[in-house]
Amino acid sequence: MATVLDHTIVPSINREESVEFYTRIFGFENLGEAGPFLAVRVNDTFNLDFRDSEDFRSIHYAFAMDAEEFEAAFARIKESGIPYGDGPRTQENMKGPGMTAGALGQGKAVYFKDPSGHVLEIKTY
Repeated sequence: MATVLDHTIVPSINREESVEFYTRIFGFENLGEAGPFLAVRVNDTFNLDFRDSEDFRSIHYAFAMDAEEFEAAFARIKESGIPYGDGPRTQENMKGPGMTAGALGQGKAVYFKDPSGHVLEIKTY
């Protein structure tokens, strides 16, 4: 069996707002309370667990998806009025998608921030 990322704890300024954002933009499943966290299911092997915290630095999360999912998520980003960009250093230039490197090589990507300021990337190869 390959090693896969099971879950990660995501510090957030407001965990309820974060869960609403991730379920609205990505369509992730809201799992509700999970101990001291609010959790969302990304896929059948990976959850994000949000906890309220003021003690964190911005974290980067890149989500690879098929082309159809990418276009749907990008449309929701634009519909929500979220600033986005075509690269990691141009996160709010309202251009994109751009082409950037990822785990599988070059792919189409869009960068934006979640409500807590974490830099997010959606990517398709």
